[in-house]
Amino acid sequence: MKSYQKLTQPSAHRLEEEGAAPVPTGHGKLAPCWVGSGLLVAAVLLSAITVWVLQQVSVGWPRPTLPPQCLLLPESHRFDCYPERRVVVTQQLCESRGCCFIESPPPAGGKRGVPWCFYPPDFSSYTLESLNQTALGMVGLLVRKEKAYYPRDIEMLRLDVEFETDTRLHIKITDAANPRYEVPLEVPRAVKKAENPIYSLDFSWDPFGVVLRRRETGMVLLNTTVAPLIFADQFLQISTSLPSKFLYGLGEHRGPLLHSMNWSTLTLWARDVSPTESFNLYGAHPFYLLMEGGGDAHGVFLLNSNAMEVALQPTPGLTWRTIGGVLDFYIFLGPDPNMVIQQYQQVIGFPAMPPFWALGFHLCRWGYGSSNETWQTVRAMRNYQIPQDAQWNDIDYMDGYRDFTFDSQKFASLPSLVEDLHKHGQHYVMILDPGISSTNPNGSYWPFDEGLRRGLFLNTTQGQTLIGQVWPGFTAFADFSNLDTHQWWLENLQRFHARVPFDGLWIDMNEPSNFMDGSEEGCPPGELDSPPYTPAVLGDSLSAKTVCASAKQKASVHYNLHNLYGLMEAKATASALIQIRGKRPFVISRSTFPSQGRYSGHWLGDNRSQWKDMYYSIPGLLSFSLFGIPLVGADICGFSGSTSEELCTRWMQLGAFYPFARNHNTQNEKAQDPTVFSPAARTTMKDVLLTRYTLLPFLYTLFHRAHLQGDTVARPLFFEFPQDVTTFGLDRQFLWGRSLLVTPVLEPGVDSVTGYVPRGTWYDFYTGSSMNSSGEMVKMSAPLDHLNLHIREGAILPTQKPGTTSEATRRNPLCLIVALSSSNTAWGDLFWDDGESLDTFEQGSYSYVVFNVTQSIFTSTILHASAEATEVTIGTLSIFGVREPPSKVLLNGQEKPFSYLDTQVLTVGDIGLSLNQDFSLQWL
Repeated sequence: MKSYQKLTQPSAHRLEEEGAAPVPTGHGKLAPCWVGSGLLVAAVLLSAITVWVLQQVSVGWPRPTLPPQCLLLPESHRFDCYPERRVVVTQQLCESRGCCFIESPPPAGGKRGVPWCFYPPDFSSYTLESLNQTALGMVGLLVRKEKAYYPRDIEMLRLDVEFETDTRLHIKITDAANPRYEVPLEVPRAVKKAENPIYSLDFSWDPFGVVLRRRETGMVLLNTTVAPLIFADQFLQISTSLPSKFLYGLGEHRGPLLHSMNWSTLTLWARDVSPTESFNLYGAHPFYLLMEGGGDAHGVFLLNSNAMEVALQPTPGLTWRTIGGVLDFYIFLGPDPNMVIQQYQQVIGFPAMPPFWALGFHLCRWGYGSSNETWQTVRAMRNYQIPQDAQWNDIDYMDGYRDFTFDSQKFASLPSLVEDLHKHGQHYVMILDPGISSTNPNGSYWPFDEGLRRGLFLNTTQGQTLIGQVWPGFTAFADFSNLDTHQWWLENLQRFHARVPFDGLWIDMNEPSNFMDGSEEGCPPGELDSPPYTPAVLGDSLSAKTVCASAKQKASVHYNLHNLYGLMEAKATASALIQIRGKRPFVISRSTFPSQGRYSGHWLGDNRSQWKDMYYSIPGLLSFSLFGIPLVGADICGFSGSTSEELCTRWMQLGAFYPFARNHNTQNEKAQDPTVFSPAARTTMKDVLLTRYTLLPFLYTLFHRAHLQGDTVARPLFFEFPQDVTTFGLDRQFLWGRSLLVTPVLEPGVDSVTGYVPRGTWYDFYTGSSMNSSGEMVKMSAPLDHLNLHIREGAILPTQKPGTTSEATRRNPLCLIVALSSSNTAWGDLFWDDGESLDTFEQGSYSYVVFNVTQSIFTSTILHASAEATEVTIGTLSIFGVREPPSKVLLNGQEKPFSYLDTQVLTVGDIGLSLNQDFSLQWL
């Protein structure tokens, strides 16, 4: 690879091997590499001028002149020069910015379409003045000679490029002279430059731009020369072309998994609002995954926590706009989508390993009204022998909705309820909000008194405690950017745990949510609360239903930290649980930010009991798989509104395959736990939960792989079939891992479902019957009591006889399901530990077993053993796809009874071997 040299000439330069093809520099000056196509450019320009002149003549004079260069840009290639909302863009406003103005018919439905005001090809931008080699890459100086149209634009920028690994590139642009706020996220530091990167990087010098290519295919992944770079104090913007329209991520939003590139804008600013299309929701995840074609994929992460919007257009192209911080990009080259997500998590951190019980079924509602009513629901679930691992309470358990209290009248028996849950191998989870009641008599409410004494709440610009309003009334907001607040949070939880020994915590309202806009006194004038540019946030204000952006926190102003609030609370909460219980923490948070999977899971918020909400839960959970938060699910049967028996039955079938499975609904609606429905519906719900519990060993192993290396748990189909373009838009089905296909019914009044079955052999999970697909849509029978599950050929799934709790299930024999490939091979694995201790993998306190089939021989091989494995036995082995009835079966060389069905399923029972024993089974 050519060594990088100091470059001074004002032209495009290619930073890769000698002899590589030249790169166009985009808008602005024509580089020498464009000379060969000069005649073509001239012809296009002459044609555009001719059209322009004819237009002027046809409509008569006078008419405002339009520069011919503006006509050169097709509508799809127009990058917005006037993105402000609530402004009617006129020609005068547009041209005051030096941009082109062409009116276009507005799209239907009030949505934004082709921008009327857009950048001309020669719009002033930065120039790359110098570029020098460093130990890890390059450092450059960017200079703007003409001011941009936002205040306090920065004249000189520093460019840092680090070739961190062969598949990861780091590009950072910041103020060359003055420090700026940067996200306080721990990221890995490269120690040497990548030796054989699978990417190549080019620069345009004037105007500045970067062009990133994939070496093997030559595909241009990023080209920022398509529009100017703007870097002002409170407006940072950079655009790029994209190699395809298949883009995912950029959360948290409600919509299909695959984003529309038709002039859509995605805003990232944490907000408490029921999930609604086009709104900015609870979390902020500035990361996207893009499928390039041919099975290749890459991802881009902008490490920035300020209010942000990402504009997508049919070029295809993308524009990042943020109102603070720096432009700190990580690009992940994959090359397949699974590897992209792994590489992303190598930067933000791998998710925590959940406790085994967290993967069981959770039950909650707002409006039980009392601990006795809550207890009665638990008893009813036991009476019907319906699996349940955790019982939850919403805010009605509190005394006056105040944290760290419980109602001594209605919830007097809460400690006894929790004791009873523990006796039955079950767990208790309660809700907490970050808003601390501020109106109690002095000395009567320790959480507020002590927090105030220690100075642990958000403050106004005047240094006074900022007061908003949440459930208990007027409240102060804990400042989790202050480590002293973590200690105070711990002490509060310790005091409450001594009375009610909870097992997990549900942290809600942590955007943070505020029933007021800003505070009881509003927000002060100034450019933090009223910045020069406000992204397209719901409510048109940064303080809408949250605190003032100008609020002071320990680490910075809330303007910078707002999107981090939920992450910081989750970190404090997980740490407190570890110190209190000495076991793996279980935390579910509403607001999230990159790296939060290290501390919590997520539920998709206050959905509704509607069929479309059930559908939208699938792209929701798949998006959070991309974001490194695999422990995710939606409120099964819907939170608000009243469910129906059919909807709840179908939703329980789907929800049984959410990685995090919880049924939850609101107050003043009829109950929707499984016990309240007809015997037929109740049985169907019970059966699908038993199926989930059967699969817990498989699910737990998937979470181990997520924790160890960043694999996804719930997985889009295109992850496993990246060369099958049909899968790119599928979001009504999903996979567990690489091998279990879930096809739920998402519509009322039907007894069948049509789903896509990728190429290969698939086996019915329940019967083992096979289906060979060429990659096609298949109509499947789906009566109300049936969920379609199919196992991919070549997989081995560890399952277990289900109990009514995960603790009971863990004591039962394992059942191994083998799905033979067309070449009669299969592979699977199992991770096993005590299910709750901290860092079992890191400390070696686990068992890891690999299962393999080749040439009609099944083998179980122990790669790592621990004491827990001796308590588990292997009961049954079922092998799907055995084409001929065997004459005999040998277990470790000894003949063994077996059964064989016409569906080509071979079953061997009573194996009776301990999990920590190697063994082989052969059929002849």
